[in-house]
Amino acid sequence: MLTMDGYRKGWANRYLREARAELIAAKKTPYMAAGFIIEALTKAQAAIYYSLGDPAFIVPIVHETFRTGQHVNEPILNFLVEIEKTLQHLAQEPNTDNEKTMKQVNDIIEFTSEIVKLFGGESS
Repeated sequence: MLTMDGYRKGWANRYLREARAELIAAKKTPYMAAGFIIEALTKAQAAIYYSLGDPAFIVPIVHETFRTGQHVNEPILNFLVEIEKTLQHLAQEPNTDNEKTMKQVNDIIEFTSEIVKLFGGESS
């Protein structure tokens, strides 16, 4: 299994920590929750990008897969596309049920944490 170099590991862990912090901020300030939720998702997505390699190469693949709507047999790519769909949805309709959305985002962050660990990014 490939592991991350120190640079990517540092960025993946940083984005993961920041995603968690954004979600905490969303819970503490409900009137600003929509922005914090979007930031949490964006940072979780970035943590995965750094876990996989150079985001400059991965982002276009995710966006192309999202744009075309094609289904691929790669679970992490499909997960990244689902995050992108969620981000697009939240950007278009920011006034959703914040409690439900925060629960979903928390689940995404926890799964992201597992992906980062899988590629050697988070120490126990």
